[in-house]
Amino acid sequence: MISICWFRRVLRLHDHPALVAAARRGPVIPLVILDPDEAARRPASAARQAASLPHLARDLAEQGSRLVIRRGSAAHVLPQLLRETGAVSIHATAGFPFASDDGLNARLAPAAIHFHSPGDLVSQLRRRPGGGGAYKVFTPFWKALRQSDVSEPLAAPVLTAPQNWPASDPVDWPEARTAMARGWDILNRHFRAGERQAHDCLDQFLNAAVAGYALYKEEPWRAGATSELSEALAVGEISARQIWRRALLASHEGVSGVEPFLRQLAWRAFSRELCASFPDMDTHSWRPAWEAFPWRKDNADAEAWRRGETGEPLVDAGMRELYATGRMHNRVRMITASYLTKHLLTDWRVGVDWFSQTLADWDPASNAVNWQWVAGCGPDASPFFRIFNPQTQAAKFDGEGRYRDYWLKETSEGAQRFASAAPRSWRARSSGRRTPDLDGGRRRALAAFAAMKTPGMAE
Repeated sequence: MISICWFRRVLRLHDHPALVAAARRGPVIPLVILDPDEAARRPASAARQAASLPHLARDLAEQGSRLVIRRGSAAHVLPQLLRETGAVSIHATAGFPFASDDGLNARLAPAAIHFHSPGDLVSQLRRRPGGGGAYKVFTPFWKALRQSDVSEPLAAPVLTAPQNWPASDPVDWPEARTAMARGWDILNRHFRAGERQAHDCLDQFLNAAVAGYALYKEEPWRAGATSELSEALAVGEISARQIWRRALLASHEGVSGVEPFLRQLAWRAFSRELCASFPDMDTHSWRPAWEAFPWRKDNADAEAWRRGETGEPLVDAGMRELYATGRMHNRVRMITASYLTKHLLTDWRVGVDWFSQTLADWDPASNAVNWQWVAGCGPDASPFFRIFNPQTQAAKFDGEGRYRDYWLKETSEGAQRFASAAPRSWRARSSGRRTPDLDGGRRRALAAFAAMKTPGMAE
């Protein structure tokens, strides 16, 4: 019996429960669906997925299999492929935040689609006694996860090929290329794609940089201080379970610095836990009282923020790095998010939308939870009165100005990359054309918070 394995942001062969389940039933057709709508809404993420596909195709070919690529919506592609191949079942990964699978089974009858656990850290979590529900605070979540016995990742299964292969579209995503415009080729220079590359990256980090992780991870100018695995995790070239187990092994072998790294991995899992229990996390404030906060809707200041033209050097450097590379250092993400939501009083959903368009490592749960955390309206959130001052943050984490100079000096490589990637409609302007009123922005934010705060409002 032929099965289709839908590689749904799990672009790997190892630790892939859906692929293992499909292989047990007989011949497998590995499928990737390239949805034009996804490419239009999240072009940087789509570009990163597209970069991984040749590597996945190669790995499958070495197994005597092949990758089938189809363009369109899942609701259209899956029934069509079932008719073409005579497959009797589809296996896919469940749990992708905010993605609705309602109605797919009805469209696929009499075949069925089977959703499998991603085998991630949340599915490995030791739950509270008595079925206490989802965790809403990170510290108890972290403690429970740290005490959980995370199981061994699954080996890549032996794949049996069908007698006849269906036709495949090319290993490309033209809709994403069109949406990215000039930025497509710029971003692709920064990608280190493929399952093998992800494991090499993890090994390099654990063999060298992890020892100084806690000390250096906050410095955006320092190369190699972090694992640089967020993109690979986001597109599923490596699983959180694989990283967790490998990092624990390194710790048992005497490698220092692993614990702070595991906490970051746990926060990502915590974000997924939250979104599973609150599926509107990307559109509604987790704390209901915050729906009344007088956020500004999209505005000219937000557009200057998107373009890296606020006049605040660290903020502008971060936004230019984001547009030119699809990446932004985590410390700088917090600073740019605080600047938008607090100094500019702009709705956090404006930031969610821009990051979803421009982040190569876009993860729906992490993006939504982190924005709500900074804005002050989310679970386990940074209080609203904790307002990052980008100038003091720059002095602390970029004291010599290396990061800012790289992205803002006109003659620097970073500035030229940004100029090459940015749309022609964005006029080149000096980041110093404005003089941001940081103290005034802080006072306005605190006044708005005080005006809407009620005695029963948790902060």
